[in-house]
Amino acid sequence: MSIYALESVFRPASVAVVGASPRPRSLGRLVLQQLRDGGFAGPIGLVNPRHAQIDGVKAVTSLEALPFAPELVIIAAPPADVADVARAAADRGTKAAIVLTRDMGSGPGSHNAALAEIARSRGLRIVGPNCLGVIAPHARLFASFAAHAPAPGELALISQSGAVAAGMIEWGRSRGIGFSAVASLGDGLDVDFADLLDYFATDRHTRAILLYVERVRDARKFLSAARAAARAKPVVVVKPGRHARSAEPPQTHTAALASPDAVYDAAFRRAGLLRVHALDELFAAAATLSRLRMPPGNRLAVMTNGIGVGMLALDRLVDLGGERAALSDATLETLDAALPRGWSRRNAVDMLGDADGPRYAATLAALLQDRDNDAILVMNVPTVLSSPPEVARAVVETLRAHPREAARKPVFGVLVGEHPEARRILADAGVHAFTSEAGAVRGFMYLVRHQQAQRALMETPPSLPDDFNVDAAGARALVEAAIADGQCWLDPPAIARLFAAYDIPLAEAIPASDADAAAEAAAPLLERGGAVAVKIWSRDIPHKSDIDGVRLNLASVEAVREAADELLRCARAARPQARIEGVTVHPMVVRPKARELIAGIADDPTFGPVVVFGRGGTAVEIIDDKALALPPLDLRLAHELIGRTRVARILKAYRDVPAADERAVALLLVKLAQMAADIPEIQEVDVNPLLADRDGVIAVDARVAVGPVQRLHPGRGHPRFAVFPYPKEWERTIALGNGSDVFVRPVRPEDEAMFLRFFERVSTDDLRLRFFSAVRHFSHEFIARLTQLDYARSIALAAIDPASGEMLGAVRLLADANYDTGEYGIMVRSDLKGAGLGWRLMRIMIEYARWQGLRMVEGQVLRENTTMLAMCRQLGFAITADPDDATVAIVRLPIVAEPPPAI
Repeated sequence: MSIYALESVFRPASVAVVGASPRPRSLGRLVLQQLRDGGFAGPIGLVNPRHAQIDGVKAVTSLEALPFAPELVIIAAPPADVADVARAAADRGTKAAIVLTRDMGSGPGSHNAALAEIARSRGLRIVGPNCLGVIAPHARLFASFAAHAPAPGELALISQSGAVAAGMIEWGRSRGIGFSAVASLGDGLDVDFADLLDYFATDRHTRAILLYVERVRDARKFLSAARAAARAKPVVVVKPGRHARSAEPPQTHTAALASPDAVYDAAFRRAGLLRVHALDELFAAAATLSRLRMPPGNRLAVMTNGIGVGMLALDRLVDLGGERAALSDATLETLDAALPRGWSRRNAVDMLGDADGPRYAATLAALLQDRDNDAILVMNVPTVLSSPPEVARAVVETLRAHPREAARKPVFGVLVGEHPEARRILADAGVHAFTSEAGAVRGFMYLVRHQQAQRALMETPPSLPDDFNVDAAGARALVEAAIADGQCWLDPPAIARLFAAYDIPLAEAIPASDADAAAEAAAPLLERGGAVAVKIWSRDIPHKSDIDGVRLNLASVEAVREAADELLRCARAARPQARIEGVTVHPMVVRPKARELIAGIADDPTFGPVVVFGRGGTAVEIIDDKALALPPLDLRLAHELIGRTRVARILKAYRDVPAADERAVALLLVKLAQMAADIPEIQEVDVNPLLADRDGVIAVDARVAVGPVQRLHPGRGHPRFAVFPYPKEWERTIALGNGSDVFVRPVRPEDEAMFLRFFERVSTDDLRLRFFSAVRHFSHEFIARLTQLDYARSIALAAIDPASGEMLGAVRLLADANYDTGEYGIMVRSDLKGAGLGWRLMRIMIEYARWQGLRMVEGQVLRENTTMLAMCRQLGFAITADPDDATVAIVRLPIVAEPPPAI
C-alpha cells in the first residue's frame, strides 16, 4: 500500500486514544498525556467503556460515540480486543492506527493475523503492533511513550526497535539534534520500511533519513523504495548482527562467504544507502551529509599549525579508503612565498605553531585554487601565538573572497578544545567544525561514500560484447531433468554442459565409476603430455579437501589407478553414509602466473541469489577476502564488485607477472548472474578455484546445487531476485503500417548514447509538447534518469530500427507508490509521425500495465497536442480538465481484462 494514508499517521487532523486507564503505568494514559503536553492542535478523543474520564479528559464508551471521526486512532487495548477496535475504527472512517499493544502472537488464528486481515480488507494503515509509537514534531504530534519529545528538525528516523528509537531521541536531545519524524515499526504488520522510505523521500521537512534495521521482510519492495529515496536525499542505515552466522551450515565455499550480514551489506550498497556501524555514527553521518557539500573526489588536503594532528588525520584518511591530496607545483610555489622556512612542503601543510590569521588565509586560498585536492580540512591547535577566533575569521573571509572555488569543494575544520566563539564564527558562515581529527576524516569519508553511491546510481555501464550469447533454453532443460531425477547437485557432465551453454571455460572433468575406469579415462590425457588430477565424486561431500579427496600431478596410468582406489576407500571409510558415485579425472591446468579466485552464486533466505567473488583456494573462509553483489549484474557492477576485494590488486601487473584479464573475470561474473536470472532452479554455484591470467579465465572445479523454485518475492518478474531483473519477456518485433518491422525492447542503462541521438532528431516543438517546456540541453543526469530504471516500479520500451540500431520512439510507464496507478509518457521521432508507431507503443504500454496488475493508466497532455488527445480517445481514455492548469488535460484509462480496441 506504500504511502497510502500515511499523511494520516504523521499529520492527522484528529486523534483518538483507545485503551487508556487510570493506572499510572497505563500506556494509553501516558500517550494521552504526551499528546496533550505536546500541543497537538486537533481534537483528541478518549475511548474507555469503564471510566468516565482520565486525567480530566472525558471518555466515551466506543469510537461510534465520539463527536468526530478520528483520522488517527492509537490503540493500547489488550491483545484480544485490538482487532475489534481496529474494525470499529475502519467503520468510523479512521484512516490509520498506531497499535502499541504487544504479545499479539503470530501465524494463522493469532491476533496479529486478524489485525492484518482488517488492514488488507479495509485499507486501514497500521503502525505496529508492539511499537513505541510515532512522533511528528512539525505537526506537534507526540503519539508515543518515549520519555521526551524531540525538537523539530530535518532527520526522519525509522527504527524496528522501540528501545533504539527512544535512545536515539535522548541522544539527539543532548546534542541539539531535532527530527522531522520518528517512527517505530515494531512488528511491522502493515506499514514497513519501504512505505516510510517512500513517504519521507518526498517529505519537505526531511533532509536525510536514518534507518535502524534488524531484518527486512519484503526485499524487493525494500530495495525499490530505498533506491528511489537514495536518489532524492541521503539515507543512512545501521544494522546489528554483523557477526551472525547462517541458520544452515554452508555446503560450499561460496555459501560460507555469503554470511547474512555480508548479503545485507551488498543490498544496502546496491540501493545507494550509506551504512554505518554504530548509533553515534548514524547521527554523525546524517549531520555531515546535511551540512557539507559533496566533494568531487576522495583527495583530502589538510592544513594545520601542528604537524602531529595533521599526520594523524591523514593516517585515518588512508585507513578509511581516502587519498592524501598532492600539492601542485603552483601551490608549492605560492606557499613557499607565503609561509616561513621550515613549513612541511607537503600534505599535511604544517604552517608551524605560530600560524596566525593571515597565514591561515594565504594557505587556504592556495589550496582552494589547487585542482589536485577535492576537499580541505582546516585544523587549529590553540597556542599563545595562534588564536582560534582569529583563525576562524580568516577562514570565513577567505571563503567569501573565493566564492567560486569554495562552491566547488567542501571546507571544514577541527578546533581542538572548547572554543565557542570560534565555532560560532564558523557556524554562522556555514563551516562545520569537528572536535577531533578522527571525526572530521570520518565525516569526509561519509561524503565520499555517499557521492560514490550516487554516482553508481547514475553511471552508464559498458556494453556487453556482441558475442554474449547463451543457450538459456538448453541449460534450463538439463537443470529441469536433473531435478526430475531427484538430483540436488548436478553431476560433472551436467555442469560441463551448463557452463558450455553460458560459454564459461571449465577444465575437463571425466567421470569414472571405479579405479579401472579412472585409469582408462586418464590414458588419452596423459598421452597429450602433462599430468592429471583425480578427485572424489560424491554429492554428499561438498568439500573434497575435508576428506583429503584430491590427488594432483599424477603422471602415469598406474598412479591414477592407485590414487582412485585410495580415494574411494578413504571416502567410504570417512563418510560411510555418503553416496559415492566414483571419481573424476582432470587434466592438470598449469598456468604458473594465474591468480586463484573464487566466484559463484549463493542463496540468501531474504534476498535470494547473491553473486560472490574473492580470493580462491582451500582457505577461502580463513582469508575472507570477498565481495558480494545482488544480481542482475552489468559489466560496471561486475568491475566494481572485483574492485572491492584485496585480490583485485594482484590482478594488476607486478614484477614479472603480467596483468590478468580483469574484463574476462567481470564477464564471467555477469554470466553467472545471467545464469541465475535464466534458471531460478539454480540455488548455488561454486567455482573454486577460478584461475585468471592474461589469457583469460578457466574454472578448475565447480559445484552446482539445484532444486524446485520457492518464490521469495510476490508479483511479476523473477521469483527470487530482490532486484527486479531486465524484463526480457517484453522484447518483441512489431510491424508498422508501411510494412517495416521494428524491434521493441525495455530500455537498458547502456542506452544513453542511443537516447542522445534520438533527441537530435526530435523537433523543438515536439520536445516542448512532451516535456511541457523548451529543452535545449540533455545532460548525463537527465538521460540517466530516463535509462537507469527500477523495473519494479517503472518501464520504458524503446522502438529500434533493426537495421541501424537507431531509436525511433519510446513509451514509459511509472507506477505510483501504491502500485495502483501508472503515469505514462510517449515520444516518437518527428520524421516518423503517421506511421502508426505511437499507437502500437501505447497498446504495448497498456498491455504491460495489465501484466503488472495496475488498475489505472493516466497522463498529462497539453491541450494543443491534439494528435495525442485523439489517440487517447481512440484507445478509450477519459479526458478531463486539469483543475490546476487550463492548458493541460488529464487522460485516464481503467485497466480491464479486455484489450483496448484495435484500429
